[in-house]
Amino acid sequence: MSEHGGEEPHVVVRDRRRIDPQTGEVRPPEVDDEESSTGRHAAEDGESPAAAPADDAGSEDDVRKQLEERTADLQRLTAEYANYRKRVERDRELAAGNAKAMLVGQLLSVLDDIERADAHGDLTGAFKTVADKLAATLQRSGLTAFGEPDEPFDPSVHEAVQHDTSPDVAGPTVSAVLRRGYRFGDRVVRAALVAVTDYEAPAGASDEVSESAGTEQD
Repeated sequence: MSEHGGEEPHVVVRDRRRIDPQTGEVRPPEVDDEESSTGRHAAEDGESPAAAPADDAGSEDDVRKQLEERTADLQRLTAEYANYRKRVERDRELAAGNAKAMLVGQLLSVLDDIERADAHGDLTGAFKTVADKLAATLQRSGLTAFGEPDEPFDPSVHEAVQHDTSPDVAGPTVSAVLRRGYRFGDRVVRAALVAVTDYEAPAGASDEVSESAGTEQD
């Protein structure tokens, strides 16, 4: 105890002589307390100070692997979102096209009335002006009429309601258009009602063929 009642400082005396005075042998070099403490803690943790760089390399590999995984996830999400946007745009355009085609289909009867009025000479004055504006507006929207006499019969766009034969045609031909057909863009919104004429050989030609066949048999 000191005079002031406190504990006396602990004094450590180190013998740093290289030669042991008792044995006369050379002593091994001493290790500082900090170095021995560091080594002791490393030994207690089961690792050596030299193992730290290896751990750092492993950590870098883990970070790089996670970065690659996150990048791949981001790229996949970006591609999925782009496909989703394309699909939404395609569906929106299809829905808009269907709505326009439905509206145009409901106006076809009006166009039929206008065409009949024009055929009878009743399409005059203000009525003709309004009719022309309506037809022009529908044409700008993508509506086109089809079906003309003397054109080849096409069952995909023509609906035959009358049938006849004639030697004056080479094959099924539209001889009359009873109701005009319409397309909206690439879509057929109404087939044309037509009369169709098929080819039939003349009667004289049939008799000649029959006589020629009978002569060959004789």
